[in-house]
Amino acid sequence: MQGELVKALLDRRTQICARWTALLHIERANTALAHPDTLIHLLDWTFDSIIQALELTSNRKPSAGLQVSGARADCPCGRNPYLYFFIAGEQAWLEALVFTQVSIPKLEAVARDHAVAELLNGIRTLARTEVAAFCSVCQYRAAALIAVKAAALA
Repeated sequence: MQGELVKALLDRRTQICARWTALLHIERANTALAHPDTLIHLLDWTFDSIIQALELTSNRKPSAGLQVSGARADCPCGRNPYLYFFIAGEQAWLEALVFTQVSIPKLEAVARDHAVAELLNGIRTLARTEVAAFCSVCQYRAAALIAVKAAALA
């Protein structure tokens, strides 16, 4: 992602976090840990991690071939509080990126598409890592994995 876009997103930190918080309050909390007021303390760390990932790519030249490299994070039992946290975050970040891109009229289509792909790749990579870490200590994991395997065999 171009350094200009990364800086513009960094300047929108307050807006992104406010929108992320609002979206978290819309999502249904399926566990006590998934309650929005429990998750919002993670916003600053997560925002910084995403910006760091984007800064690492800021020197790369945009290419037309960049693809979103993976699906969203998943959890076998569906109780992982980070699932909705990162879905809401992805939406807040994408909205901010679109508004940022609109404010830069000379931005080429390839650069716009590249920025979206890099943003999604950064968020989804972080989400998969965090979801997997939480899943590794989940007491429902074993039963959920058995159910998934049984459904696949049926």
